[in-house]
Amino acid sequence: MAPAATVAQRHPSAIVDPGATLGAATQVWHFTHVCAGARIGAGCTLGQNVFVGNDVLIGDDVRIQNNVSVYDAVTIEDQVFCGPSMVFTNVSNPRASVLRKDQYQRTLVRRGASIGANATIVCGVTIGAWAFVGAGAVVTHDVPDYAMVAGVPARQIGWISRFGERLALAVGKDGQASCPHTGERYRVRQGICTLLDSNPSPDARPSRLDQ
Repeated sequence: MAPAATVAQRHPSAIVDPGATLGAATQVWHFTHVCAGARIGAGCTLGQNVFVGNDVLIGDDVRIQNNVSVYDAVTIEDQVFCGPSMVFTNVSNPRASVLRKDQYQRTLVRRGASIGANATIVCGVTIGAWAFVGAGAVVTHDVPDYAMVAGVPARQIGWISRFGERLALAVGKDGQASCPHTGERYRVRQGICTLLDSNPSPDARPSRLDQ
């Protein structure tokens, strides 16, 4: 990642601590605080009242909506959407009287995933690529690629395309279906959903975080 911080728009009320790195055209909005160790890619939007910790890595073209705190030990890959007031955690058994900074559990949100408003991501899980976490869900286990999950605790309710359209595929059964919007074809086999099309869409460039 380039060391220079080039911000297209940074509100005067925002605080970006010296040492933080932000990619070109990243926007930082009102009352947001980015800590010194944070590394944020290009073309991101950090909404109002966002907090980004020191041990945080955020890819390119990420949208973090208002009132989201991205605490230490969280990695967010490219093109992820974090809905308003959703919550990341980094300790599974916090106590005000017990220091557990050496016990942070890492959380990974893979490329293209969406996390709905007010959802909670319990630390130590991986949200799969292009997965969709419904509003208000509490995620306690890994979410597969292209999976839709909802509820408390979150359970899989379907499959979703890269465009964000629900696929006509039943949970727990093998099969094939196409995205209603793009026509991209998907296959589920033994609980794993894969994209079948040989020609990926233009936005499917390699992730900067994998380089």
